[in-house]
Amino acid sequence: MTMNPSMATGTVVLLPVWGAGHLMPMLEAGKRLLASSGRALSLTVLVMRPPTEQQASEVEGHIRREEAAGLDVRFHRLPAVEPPTDHVGPVEFISRCVQLHLPHVRAAMSGLACPVAALLLDLFCTEMLDLSRELAVPAYVFFTCNAAALSFFLRLPALHEEVAGEFEEMEGAVDLPGLPPMPPSSLPTPIMDRTKPCCAWYVYHGRCFMDADGIIVNTVAELEQRILSAIADGRCTRGISAPTLYPVGPVISFDPPAKHPHDCVRWLETQPPGSVVLLCFGSGGYFTAPQAHEVARGLERSGHRFLWVLRGPPALGGRHPTDANLAELLPEGFLERTGEKGLVWPTRAPQKEILAHAAVGGFVTHCGWNSILESLWFGVPMAPWPLYAEQHLNAFALVAGMGVAVAMEVDRKRDNFVEAAELERAVKALMGGGEEGRKAREKAGEMKAACRKAVEDGGSSCATLKRLRDAVLRHK
Repeated sequence: MTMNPSMATGTVVLLPVWGAGHLMPMLEAGKRLLASSGRALSLTVLVMRPPTEQQASEVEGHIRREEAAGLDVRFHRLPAVEPPTDHVGPVEFISRCVQLHLPHVRAAMSGLACPVAALLLDLFCTEMLDLSRELAVPAYVFFTCNAAALSFFLRLPALHEEVAGEFEEMEGAVDLPGLPPMPPSSLPTPIMDRTKPCCAWYVYHGRCFMDADGIIVNTVAELEQRILSAIADGRCTRGISAPTLYPVGPVISFDPPAKHPHDCVRWLETQPPGSVVLLCFGSGGYFTAPQAHEVARGLERSGHRFLWVLRGPPALGGRHPTDANLAELLPEGFLERTGEKGLVWPTRAPQKEILAHAAVGGFVTHCGWNSILESLWFGVPMAPWPLYAEQHLNAFALVAGMGVAVAMEVDRKRDNFVEAAELERAVKALMGGGEEGRKAREKAGEMKAACRKAVEDGGSSCATLKRLRDAVLRHK
């Protein structure tokens, strides 16, 4: 545990799960709350040890950088637990790991020298809501995804009762208030098989959200106004008022500028403005050779410039993508034929730096919400290629709800396979001069302005953050 000198009279306790996509947005939101409190509050982050050494190393790296910044943030590492081995899917695994941490979280909060002003919980940590009531501490869910996904979480308990069979076999569209009628194929991956525990855990968390003192959403009011209004009006919860919503986004953490430009950025410097389509699929996205061959053919036939961040399948027994072996994954001669127009990068790349570059004109994305927010922050339109979690719902919201993306047909029944011809069509639509791409570019530009205005003094997210600060300080 690292202590910093503090004049704070209360601390806000953060309990994130270990993935960087959960940890970093919650920590960034907490730091904004800290800054708005005028040193009346500090932050205490309870750190659950990640299940793999790779994840543990990444989390420790983030913590060391935050500790070096000298802010009034303390990191309390919780004792390790023995993770479950009989789980089915990541949602069940995470939720059960959180359950095992309950006594350690209780002990940590009870032992803090500074009074606890509030508890901020990751969306998969709702098991701790009972503990917050036991300790008489207000608890807020920090929802790392968008308002559309929150609407689904809140709607799911009733939907679970209304639908008899599998969700993917539903007749007609799914009614998700605030969005156009949605095809069942756009529902989140973990609930598609109702016989597996992940679906039951989604239902459980959706019910528990209603017991929170508030829900902090990493979105912008202007981006999802109709959905936020539907949630606030109780249209997702059978007329029962939802907890107070706090849309404070976009919450994006930016690293300090690099001393030397990354190789990908240097390559972009040689490309014309708005000419490059970026393909990047998050920390968990990877391709096998058959899919990579389809992507290569589609890109080559599109004729557009591209920067493709390609990861290979996990090693035997592993969970994480590996650096790509381009000789094994790509068609023979592809790199030579496209060398003047394209770059295939076989390991991690600085996505935010790439999206910020003027040469990038489009983004083929896995639809992780953090990646979407980064794309909108820089005004880059998208073509959605969802892979897992709530990403199919995000893809639908991008196209049908926000209008910032061109549609792309993804075959869910074939492990989210995309044919070369479909990728070619989507890239041409996204990057070309047609009506579909033009509308997406215009809308993405509007959302860029809305996102930046929201976090400025007087903007909607800035005002919401002050409301949250006042609610926390009133309790303290």
